[in-house]
Amino acid sequence: MKDVIGKLDEWRNTDQELALITVVETWGSAPRPVGSKMVTSKAGGIAGSVSAGCVEGAVIQEAEFVIGSGIPRTVEYGVADETAWEVGLACGGKIKVFIEPGFAIDSIYDELHKNLSEGIPFATITYLSGPDELKNRKLLVQANSQYTGDLPHTGPMGDFLKIGVDYLQQEKSGVLSLPDGSEVFIETHPLPPKLVIIGAVHLSDYLVTMANSVGFETILIDPREAFANRDRFPLVDQLIQSWPQDALSQIQINKHVYITVLTHDPKLDDPALIYALKSPAGYVGALGSRRTNEKRLERLKQAGLSDQDLSRLHAPIGLDLGGRTSSEIAVSIIAEIIKVRNTSS
Repeated sequence: MKDVIGKLDEWRNTDQELALITVVETWGSAPRPVGSKMVTSKAGGIAGSVSAGCVEGAVIQEAEFVIGSGIPRTVEYGVADETAWEVGLACGGKIKVFIEPGFAIDSIYDELHKNLSEGIPFATITYLSGPDELKNRKLLVQANSQYTGDLPHTGPMGDFLKIGVDYLQQEKSGVLSLPDGSEVFIETHPLPPKLVIIGAVHLSDYLVTMANSVGFETILIDPREAFANRDRFPLVDQLIQSWPQDALSQIQINKHVYITVLTHDPKLDDPALIYALKSPAGYVGALGSRRTNEKRLERLKQAGLSDQDLSRLHAPIGLDLGGRTSSEIAVSIIAEIIKVRNTSS
């Protein structure tokens, strides 16, 4: 949703008629995951993608009908070998998309926008099929069970409030079949991942830019004001001029937090690593050669870290891509973090 929210705002503020398209199910080698979004306007505007280009033309035609009629619809796209040159997914996968008129999200839009802006986790529940009086109604549920929307949160079809909280806790999205054969689509928006960078070094600037481009909130920590300032790092989301161990204690660290230690200075690196490796952070990495890391591990052992703690450390940091420049090293770090994020349980 984040990649289309800006265009949604623009079109809604200018009263443009539009449709919102969401991938609700996938099978096989689908090019885009569940929850991928595209918005189209009656004037011909497009933002986002549901298939990386494979079926966008056909989806837009369906969206034109939805905009004109105000009636949502669910459409499936797939491909067999004999139809590879027709409309479909050349990758051999299959997707189901839900296309709805823009006004259908009115009941939850303000809260949705606020939660996305403030990084509050939430789930949305959309009634895909079933009784006409419920079709396309929505509920937005937060982890604390607060909710908004025009879909009754409890009733004979189920306790949607509990369902939304359960899905949010599991960080999963998908179509749920109800006992009467109706279907709802639950989409979760968990806490956004955070990249914490210890050290306002040259590499950090590239790392901030790349992390922001793939959806991470970025936090830069360095006590040296001459290095850590907005002139050098205008794009970082949060800049903390403090000793790393003090700054880390002020951040709510969980599995969605990824910590990189880059200064090459043991006075800064070691306290940061001691704190980070004992935390529930999803990733901890440190810059330096293998020889540098051997010396670092000895210091950390002497500081009381266990072998289990040290086994969590990614060092030398990043995937071995053979890069040498700061920008190439930043790519390798982001690549390793993405790999860890996508393979962790």
